[in-house]
This record gives sequence, C-alpha cells and structure tokens, in this order.
Amino acid sequence: MAFIDDIKRTYRQGSMLMRLIFINIGVFILIRLLAIGAVLLSGSSFPVLQWVELPGDWWLALRRPWTLVTYMFVHNDLWHILFNMLWLYWLGRIFMEFFSSKQLSGLYILGGLGGGALYLLCSNLLGHLHGSALIGSSAAVIAIVVAVAVYVPDYKIGLLFLGQVAIKWVALVTVLIAVLSLDGGNIGGNIAHLGGAAVGAWYALRIKQGHDITRPLNAMLDFIIGLFNGRSLRLPRFKRAASPSAQQQAAPPRQATSTSHHRPDDTVSEEELDVILGKIKAAGYDALSDEEKDKLFKASRRRTP
Repeated sequence: MAFIDDIKRTYRQGSMLMRLIFINIGVFILIRLLAIGAVLLSGSSFPVLQWVELPGDWWLALRRPWTLVTYMFVHNDLWHILFNMLWLYWLGRIFMEFFSSKQLSGLYILGGLGGGALYLLCSNLLGHLHGSALIGSSAAVIAIVVAVAVYVPDYKIGLLFLGQVAIKWVALVTVLIAVLSLDGGNIGGNIAHLGGAAVGAWYALRIKQGHDITRPLNAMLDFIIGLFNGRSLRLPRFKRAASPSAQQQAAPPRQATSTSHHRPDDTVSEEELDVILGKIKAAGYDALSDEEKDKLFKASRRRTP
C-alpha cells in the first residue's frame, strides 16, 4: 500500500528523534487496535498492557525482563502520548543542537532504564505500591530535558505567556512538580520521573568531563543491529584508559629525537570532540580554553585529506 510505503520511507529518512516518536505512536496504535479487536471478537478486552508494562512486583518483573524496556514506549491514553511526544519533539530538537542522534537514542533508553529501576526499588521498599505498574516515556523524556538544562542552563526557550525563559528553570519546575506530586495518585510515575532526571543530570555532568555514558549502550545496540543485518559478528569493544604504569610497561622503546619530548599526543577522541563542538554551539569559539582549541586544531588537521 502506498500509505504504508510512505510511512516506511519517512521513518527511514527521518532523524532519530522522529524515529523515536514514530515508534511510540506505532506502539500506541497497535495496542489500541489489539484491544479493539479483542472486544469485537470476544466481547472482552485482551490484557495486552500486562505484557509490556513494568510491574511493580520485582518477582514478576524478573519473569518479564523485557518490560524494563518496553514500558518506555507504551501509552494507554491519547493525552498521555500527545503530551510526551510534544515534549520529546520540542526538547529533543534542542538536544540535537549539541549532541548526536545516537546520544539522543542512548540517553532516551538510559533515562527510561533509570526511571524503571528507581520505580522497582521504591515499589518494593514501599509496600503500598505493590500491584501497580509503570508505562509511558516520561522518565526517558525528562532525562533529555534535564541533560540539556545541566549542559546549557542559560539556553533560552519561548514559553506561551512567559516569553523567553532559561531552560534550567523549565527543568527545575519539572523536577519540583515530580517531587511535590509524590503524595498524589501517580506516585510510581513521579518516582520514575526523578530516576530519569537523575540519569539526565549524570549524562550532562559526565559529558562535560569528556565521557559519554551512552557509548557502551550504543556500541551494544550497533552489535545487535549488525547481527540482524548480517554485517558483523564481532563483540563490541569498549576502550578503557590504561594506568600510567601499564602504559610504561607496554610502550616500546623509542629512539630519542630532538623534538620527541616536545611533541604532544595528537589523538583526540570522538567524545572530546563532541564536547568541544557542543561548547562552541553553546557559547562560541572564544569560550574554549587553550587546551580545547589545541585539541580542535589537532582533530581538524587529522581529518584534512
């Protein structure tokens, strides 16, 4: 069908942000269609959600481990998915100004995992949350919101009736609402929001230090996708800095030259380069330190054919 082909083409050609939105909408429509079909055929609804929502009971969650991932793509209410997807699109576009599409998808999943893990922990410490379940992308989306706010706190966004507001205040109000709503009817959901916010803050703080916490996850996802595409069967390798003593033992002896002790290391990692480019976008080239300018020069010289 031409309509289905158009959707497939739009998905393939779209950004990772649009793909995440497409997946959420597609899952929502599929679940609703299955529920409607069950009612029409048998007169009773089929409990589809129980197989994709994250249960609050840790023993049941262990028996359904996939729900720690599936829950963050599931919505059962039209207004719920509409609000979350608008929030994701709006803040996701800002996120993409400073980071890559892989970092967006990686943080989305890590934020959802962090929210789900905190929810499971609290639901088993607080007995009255037993029997509850978690669905929705809110924790994953809030991770992206908080990451942008911590990375570029003074970035201005336009809000209706309020005008230009620094994004740090938007994130702060979002987290504050989650805290103040812990005595309401959606305690589990708000706990997950706080878990996602914590992951977002952790991501931004680590990226400022030159470390990308989404890299191992993205390497694993690339490996899994490669298995299905038949491109590679090699396990992903994660680089870890060796200790100075290990580097001295492993380094082969070199002949001393007149300039060897003055020559700096020309290698600049992709993580460092991403941080530098993000800093240029946020505050301009003049905001870079002398060391960062030197690294940028080395990277550009290395990539020049």
